[in-house]
Amino acid sequence: MNRRNFVIMGATSLCATPLLGFRILKKNNAEKPAWLLDWIKIQDQQLPKFKSLKVSDYTKKYFGGYMDDVEIPNPHSTGAFIGKACMLISCPQSAFYQSNEVLKDVEGAAKAMLKFQHNDGTIDLLQTNFHSTPDTAFVLENIIPAYSFLKKSTTKGSENALELLKTFIKNAGEALIVGGIHTPNHRWVVSAALTKINELFPDKRYTNRIEQWLAEHIDIDPDGQYTEKSTNGYSPIVDRALIDMAKGLNKPEIYEAVRKNLMMTLYYIHPNGEIVTEASNRQDRGSIGKMTGYYYCYRYMALMDNNGEMAAACRLIEKTSTNQQLAGYLDYFLENPNLWKELPSDKPLPISYAKAFPYSGVVRIRRENWDCTLLSNNASWLTFHKGNAVLQAMRISGSFFGKAQFQSEKIEKQNDTWILTQSLEGPYYQPLDKNKISVDGDLDKMPRTMRKQSEIQKLQTTVKVKEIKNGIEVEIEMTGTDNVPVSFELIFRAGGTFSGVNKYTKRDNAYLFSGDNGTYTVGNDSISFGPGKMEHKGVQLRGALPAMEAPTVYLTDFTPFKHIIKLS
Repeated sequence: MNRRNFVIMGATSLCATPLLGFRILKKNNAEKPAWLLDWIKIQDQQLPKFKSLKVSDYTKKYFGGYMDDVEIPNPHSTGAFIGKACMLISCPQSAFYQSNEVLKDVEGAAKAMLKFQHNDGTIDLLQTNFHSTPDTAFVLENIIPAYSFLKKSTTKGSENALELLKTFIKNAGEALIVGGIHTPNHRWVVSAALTKINELFPDKRYTNRIEQWLAEHIDIDPDGQYTEKSTNGYSPIVDRALIDMAKGLNKPEIYEAVRKNLMMTLYYIHPNGEIVTEASNRQDRGSIGKMTGYYYCYRYMALMDNNGEMAAACRLIEKTSTNQQLAGYLDYFLENPNLWKELPSDKPLPISYAKAFPYSGVVRIRRENWDCTLLSNNASWLTFHKGNAVLQAMRISGSFFGKAQFQSEKIEKQNDTWILTQSLEGPYYQPLDKNKISVDGDLDKMPRTMRKQSEIQKLQTTVKVKEIKNGIEVEIEMTGTDNVPVSFELIFRAGGTFSGVNKYTKRDNAYLFSGDNGTYTVGNDSISFGPGKMEHKGVQLRGALPAMEAPTVYLTDFTPFKHIIKLS
């Protein structure tokens, strides 16, 4: 997720090239690295593509504003245009430097922004939030830099556009000093926006409101993770917001939370440069994401702290992201020329470790080109990555009273083994005692908790995970009530090919596995797994989670169940 709402258009050959080396070029008396000049070219290519989104009918309420891809005019698309346009107007290396035509469009868009803005200073996120203080703050991530860039550009005739943007910003400030939030990260996004407004138009009310939010303390746990654990969404947003606050409020102590989060995140990187997302409690949970959103944060902190690991993280992100993706953060780099400096020398990133993050319910095991993630309170309790071949989930369930989808409340370590457990009961219920019976026979007045239990069935599941040569071994045991059907799923990311398994014709994307060894191959990367087991074909059990829309290999049996499978 990127709430900055940069509109990423179709890639070009230029955009697909890796980040260039950090040699300095001189152009128009301004020193900019070659990679920064490439980012400017990319943004130049993207700006004209806003034309198809523009509300060009002067009879429409939001004339001059911009639409989303379903043709709804909205402040986020409009703010994104303003941010990009003003940035390029102010940049001597841009084809749109001091462009009167673009300035005219900015002025029209600024008028539309004031129509989007309510009397209380807020705007709407039309998909879900109305009169939204936090979404107003998110929009200001574009509008505040736009105002600063346009003012700096000294473009002839920009006075009216600047006044319109100033009005929007100050109206928004009135909303931010009183408005509420929904989620933990909103506190810091709102506070960062107030920090930036205060830099332009100092007002003690802005800093007083920030202090109210800061009094709650920054929600960084001992692992180094924020409350939402949103590694592919809100964590980099929070890091950026806290950097803005630390810098703009002259509160260097705020940087410590950013340091902790960035250093922890180094242990959440898969061998192919993707990031672990399965522990998130936001909408990015289980998403596929790279580290691109962290680039500015790592670069800022690497240069400030002379930190070689953060510098190495930057260089990894450069290798695994396109210039087009990184160019979405151009405004940060134009605002702060210190970011153009050569990074410190690399210090090796962690690529061989077994490390627990108990506050996040995560265990990370990585050995060079493969890694494994264990997760508590998650039905997809294990992932295994080997390059671009990905086992995105391991799940197991039993048809036990409609509730035997396995997940463990915690992960414990015994010697070299990580252990996950679940204990379930399936009781029956006796007639109520006479003194507990409602005279009107209303069952709502006689809940099941009032009844004595009998014939209590039990199911105990224990999962043990340990490292073996080039991979892991997973031992699963389910005991207690006998003859419970069991379905064990190996769920892979789409895009590869199997060997050693059989297609299950009654279900899409389903494969049965009874042999000694199977493989899943994506390009030059393969995951080997086995042995299999096939005692029935009840792959979708009652009470289990629905099958994922992904290639899934099934092993089946009955309790008492014990099976050891190896992944390498």
